[in-house]
Amino acid sequence: MSGVNEIRSAFLDYFAKAGHEIVPSSPLVPRNDPTLMFANSGMVQFKNLFTGVEKRAYQRASTAQKCVRAGGKHNDLDNVGYTARHHTFFEMLGNFSFGDYFKDRAIELAWNLVTREFGLPANRLTVTVYSEDDEALGLWKKIAGLPEDRIIRISTSDNFWQMGDTGPCGPCSEIFFDHGDHIWGGPPGSPEADGDRFIEIWNLVFMQFEQFADGTRTRLPKPSIDTGMGLERVAAVLQGVHDNYDIDLFKALIRASVDLTGVAAEGDARASHRVIADHLRATSFLIADGVLPSNEGRGYVLRRIMRRAMRHAHLLGARDPVLYRLVPTLVREMGRAYPELGRAEALVTETLRLEETRFRRTLERGLGLLEEATQGFQPGDMLDGETAFKLYDTFGFPLDLTQDALRRRDIHVNIDGFQDAMARQRAEARANWAGTGEAASEAIWFGIKERVGATEFLGYDTETAEGVVLAVVADGAETQRLEAGREGAVVLNQTPFYGESGGQVGDEGVMTGEGGVRFRVTDTQKQGGGLFVHSGVVEAGVLEPGQALQLVVDHGRRGAIRANHSATHLLHEALREVLGDHVAQKGSMVAPERLRFDFSHPKPLSAEEIVRVEEIANAIILQNDAVVTRLMGVDDAIASGARALFGEKYGEEVRVVSMGRYTDGNRAGKTYSVELCGGTHVGRTGDIGLVTVLAESAVAAGVRRLEAVTAAGARRYLAEQDRRVRDLAGVLRVAPGDLVGRVETLMDERRKLERELGEAKKKLAMGGGGGAAGDGIREIAGIKFLGRVVTGVSAKDLKSIAEEANAQLGSGIVTIVGVAEDNKASIVVAVSKDLMQANSAVNLVRIGSETLGGKGGGGRPDMAQAGGPDGSKAAEAIEAIAGAIAAA
Repeated sequence: MSGVNEIRSAFLDYFAKAGHEIVPSSPLVPRNDPTLMFANSGMVQFKNLFTGVEKRAYQRASTAQKCVRAGGKHNDLDNVGYTARHHTFFEMLGNFSFGDYFKDRAIELAWNLVTREFGLPANRLTVTVYSEDDEALGLWKKIAGLPEDRIIRISTSDNFWQMGDTGPCGPCSEIFFDHGDHIWGGPPGSPEADGDRFIEIWNLVFMQFEQFADGTRTRLPKPSIDTGMGLERVAAVLQGVHDNYDIDLFKALIRASVDLTGVAAEGDARASHRVIADHLRATSFLIADGVLPSNEGRGYVLRRIMRRAMRHAHLLGARDPVLYRLVPTLVREMGRAYPELGRAEALVTETLRLEETRFRRTLERGLGLLEEATQGFQPGDMLDGETAFKLYDTFGFPLDLTQDALRRRDIHVNIDGFQDAMARQRAEARANWAGTGEAASEAIWFGIKERVGATEFLGYDTETAEGVVLAVVADGAETQRLEAGREGAVVLNQTPFYGESGGQVGDEGVMTGEGGVRFRVTDTQKQGGGLFVHSGVVEAGVLEPGQALQLVVDHGRRGAIRANHSATHLLHEALREVLGDHVAQKGSMVAPERLRFDFSHPKPLSAEEIVRVEEIANAIILQNDAVVTRLMGVDDAIASGARALFGEKYGEEVRVVSMGRYTDGNRAGKTYSVELCGGTHVGRTGDIGLVTVLAESAVAAGVRRLEAVTAAGARRYLAEQDRRVRDLAGVLRVAPGDLVGRVETLMDERRKLERELGEAKKKLAMGGGGGAAGDGIREIAGIKFLGRVVTGVSAKDLKSIAEEANAQLGSGIVTIVGVAEDNKASIVVAVSKDLMQANSAVNLVRIGSETLGGKGGGGRPDMAQAGGPDGSKAAEAIEAIAGAIAAA
């Protein structure tokens, strides 16, 4: 048992048998400690258990925790590759007790593991205790049988741990392994303690006090245990080597690096291979945990690590990208213990390839300029800050890379001069921005962004986290207090809340903190080129800058949004498949209740086309394939076939979201949907559940709109439709399957009855079928004239009544006025052809319409129609027409 994977498993198995819950490693981005850039120890994920904020079902736990130390106060980056034990990424093995066992059991478990399970000789082990911890010293003597000369009292803070200035704290006890007198160095506490002979392999923290702001301490009612054993260090001991880079894991990675570069790990190349092996682990695990390279925050630290490794590949003579080709070796070595590495292999590979391809252009250009700028420099000389800033600002050559490139020549960089140049550039940018006409209300976000930096977005893989309040805004200005009942906006250093963009609405949720602070988030927007602004209201307490808040996104709402967003991608592709390649997205809205998707198409979709689009999208959903995200250059992504989203602004690097696969034809097995998208999506297509189109309509010329629902919304909609169908079937007393036939029969019967009713009304209107001989016929100036007022007859039937009456008259003029229930009137005048020249139907109907309060009318000389609002004057209208005939 000496391989890294065996050691890790043996450690966890040992503590599982001792009643510990084996807890998976937390992500490298801390969700519960916003003061940390990365998880740097095993206890980070248990912080809230130690402080009592959180309770879990277990009181004992053991982990193998992923850790990174490459930013902030825990920054080992510059030493990596040149020492035996510095790493950016490492694994911390640990066991924890949350108010369960304490010192005696912790010491017993530790001693039995290293001496019995791991088989380390007791005579090569030395322990330290805090100088005032007589209890621990006595337990080591009793349990391990160690003589006092191998139990060393340490009086410094090295052996007293504190979570912060206040809070839980306690003494430590460390276990050291003696690598032998052939290596220089002395035991801990001695003048030669900085040597490499005695190496700490395990640290036991006895958390037994609470520290207060006034400097006093009290004993915790339930003292706890927090331990940490560096896997790489103990692997070196168990494999009989002194150097961490000589253990099996690193040997495999370095061997792969040697094979790819063709350069042996000897001389100066030895450090470069080590940097590549170490940084490969850090970058791969950071990308797998959702961190992507950028110019700020965690993304900037990742980029620094990546580029440092890439520069060392360049030093080895590699002319093509190397790091991405090492990812399969890393997955093979560590993927079983950390399956997230295998799941993210495509994303890691593509991100590394993209970054290294782009960086090689920057590197070659920057190194040439740097060589020119430092020509003639001697060891100890200093490069001026203006030149270093020009390399950074104009040519994209970061400061830390400039420093690293000059390190071998012992040339330094004027950091103060660099910062001064940076400050001047920011001031100029701010002045230029202020003159662009942006709304004054937006200026505040630019200032905040410049002061505090961009917000770290954690929401691709979590809906809960902690964040520190960096700024509070109310009524258009920053404030130091936001009391209960007041509305305002909050900016934090990191957040899981998605800011509205790309058609996806912003998240809602709750932020809570100490002192009963509760802030209800009602919207999240992106402002100022990287700030996530959380708008809402303080429901309790007082919100102030500097507070640490627990951030919880509305889970149900976010889940519904994710399903709807992923559905828009599938609908987009399905529309292209059904309608043609001319279909392109013209806009979208992704909300929790429904989705809206606008697309180019010249005409309405038929019912059959809508059904086909639904069928295709739902078939992809049922595949339940993983939704895969990769990072690519925008040009490369579009060239590869990824579809860009309408209205989205893209940088050099973009997230490419892929889902589904074709199952037949020459495209079988190929990815179904590939789009550039920065939004949040489901983990698998099956999480969408179901997509149902609600409506299809026109938006503008050549642009159509689909509205749809998914998941629970789709199920509710279909259930409601089913209920309506069943209710209707019950009313009509038929089975649901026979409903369409029954309705068609009823519609035919209705149309027949309407025709019969219309005929009956017309006959009734003409006197029960008596024709022109009935009442109303008179002679005016030798012309037969029939004038009649009718009710209950539709306006469209008045013409046929007039035509029939006129046919019966033979020669004459007919005027029919129909009065509706709302007292509005319609009037028709029919003139036989022999009378049209002297009596135009158009002129006569206008006279009648004016009497009814209307205007105009129209038709032909033999038949015209008009209307008016006042049906009470129907008889007057007939008489007005009769008078006009008499006067003609």
